Amino acid sequence: MFRYFIALMTMLLAVPAYGLDGAQLLKQVDRNLAPESYEAYRKIINIEPDGKKKEFTYFTIKKGADKIAGLFLAPASEKGRTTLRLGENMWLYIPNVGKPIRITSLQSVVGGVFNNADILNLDYTEEYQVEKIEEAGEQQLLHLKARTKNVAYDRVKMWVDKNKKLPTKLECLTEASMLIKTIYFKEVKDFGGGLVRPAVIETDSPLFKDYKSVMIFAKIKKRDFKDEAFTLTNMGNIDSLR
Repeated sequence: MFRYFIALMTMLLAVPAYGLDGAQLLKQVDRNLAPESYEAYRKIINIEPDGKKKEFTYFTIKKGADKIAGLFLAPASEKGRTTLRLGENMWLYIPNVGKPIRITSLQSVVGGVFNNADILNLDYTEEYQVEKIEEAGEQQLLHLKARTKNVAYDRVKMWVDKNKKLPTKLECLTEASMLIKTIYFKEVKDFGGGLVRPAVIETDSPLFKDYKSVMIFAKIKKRDFKDEAFTLTNMGNIDSLR
């Protein structure tokens, strides 16, 4: 009877705690990477197989779970272009074109290995649910599944540092588990305000052999914005928020 009770309690506790712990860990990873609402400056560098580089300087603002916008500051050819994401919908605004253009998550406004979903990224908790967790030495491996078909990657494997509760590597996969790209989180830095996170994110892909893209964060700071900042009519005015 005692053995039966122990076995029953183990079954009851193991399954719910598994999912609950995974969801809590993923939420903690989100908050350790950035405040819920923030401003950030970053550089995006595309590196071609011959070593040729193209660099972009990008200002970002985010509010809550589903609003994020950005402004290109450099190079001169891209200066003034802005992007906006509201939930699953994305737009690109080009000065003098007239109106915002719809873009998709798998396209890339910078033309490198990072796609629009990587650049205009929402919280992982918003887009993915944890299917299971595995122990991986000093890390935990989270198996994530997209909540909807509109997410850029059907499945993601996320390695999380047990102590820092920060991701170290992502493998982005199709529904059939084919590898699309690998994303590496490097050089943990203190950004102030209690935010300590990787300053460098690199990605490569078997679909873009010998190409690499790097994202370097220079500043991330908690900041609140009005909803009006994240509208189609405001896409030409994001520079005024700097």
